[in-house]
Amino acid sequence: MPNALFEERTRQLLDGLRHSGQFKELRYLTGPMGPTVRLEGWGEVICLCSNNYLGLACHPEVVAAGRRGLEEYGAGTASVRFICGTLACHREIEQTIGALVGTPRALTYVSCWTANEALIPTVAAEGDLILSDELNHASIIDGCRLARAAERQVYRHADLDDLEQRLRAASNNRARWVITDGVFSMEGDVAPLPGLVDLCRRYEAMLIVDDSHGVGVLGTTGRGTPEHFGLLGQIDVLTGTLGKALGGAAGGYVAGSEQLIELLVQRSRPSLFSNALPATVAYSARAAIEVLRRDPERVARLHANVQLVRQGLARLGYQCHDSPTAIIPIMIGDTAEAIRKSQRLLELGVWVVAFGYPVVPQGQARLRVQVSAALEQAHIDQALEAFARL
Repeated sequence: MPNALFEERTRQLLDGLRHSGQFKELRYLTGPMGPTVRLEGWGEVICLCSNNYLGLACHPEVVAAGRRGLEEYGAGTASVRFICGTLACHREIEQTIGALVGTPRALTYVSCWTANEALIPTVAAEGDLILSDELNHASIIDGCRLARAAERQVYRHADLDDLEQRLRAASNNRARWVITDGVFSMEGDVAPLPGLVDLCRRYEAMLIVDDSHGVGVLGTTGRGTPEHFGLLGQIDVLTGTLGKALGGAAGGYVAGSEQLIELLVQRSRPSLFSNALPATVAYSARAAIEVLRRDPERVARLHANVQLVRQGLARLGYQCHDSPTAIIPIMIGDTAEAIRKSQRLLELGVWVVAFGYPVVPQGQARLRVQVSAALEQAHIDQALEAFARL
């Protein structure tokens, strides 16, 4: 029998969200992800809320590769990695990831959330210090919470002076870990990677960068935030996802030294106690990376589309901070108002999602525009017309 207190508490919470206009509705797609999508109840709309930055989610080669993985290995791994769940295609995708991001080795997980929760508590031991940017992704925050043996601090967002003061005071810690997003998913800004690398070298700290929104997006060839700053191969540890620019399916990874990856194989709990990446994802992600390598013009198209959308929004009077990333937040403030504006855009044929509390702090609700290389000029023109009417 349900617990009456829990049932009443939950009912009041949900009723309050509905009454205040903050209730989030799940919207169902009835077809593949592209520059436009078929949205149940709405028909075909322009999609400006997808992580499909390179337009590879339904690329014919990526889809065909996923089918091959299903045919050759079946639907699932049926076990964890150290028992019988390691497939030859895992080695292939992990070697491909390492080559892409500039590390000797990589290890895949079912998501980047899982990768971050595997990495941080495994490497940060008693006597260590973790220094995490205050706007890091929730998966990094939860990964830090799991590292109970280590001391944990939060430094001000992208503030190198604050970080240096904390590093200077940490001389007695056994090891120091600086953790940051490469591209911050809600702000759309880029971590000050050159300064972070310099500080970590001077204070003998290890730098971890989650480049989930950077790989495939930044850099001339889409190899991410390190390539954008000319620092490819100079980051101690990278985490990332296969579920955004790299095919849009699922899966995540940790990339780093041989010894680091071997430690994760031996000790990281998500690797030891949950199934490995499905072969379909390993195949499709590898095909997506091959398309990226073969067609760097796809990255150039993304960069050009980002500039077109940013410049168009600025001409309409929207205040969007300058950034090379494909994430463009438009600050609204009130969550209910942001949801209303998102609804109006959808009525105009453009799908842009509103983000409010608890995804972002109270009073900082926003519309988050996300740009794709798959968008054509007609899509961009129609989207900007909708924003003009908004």
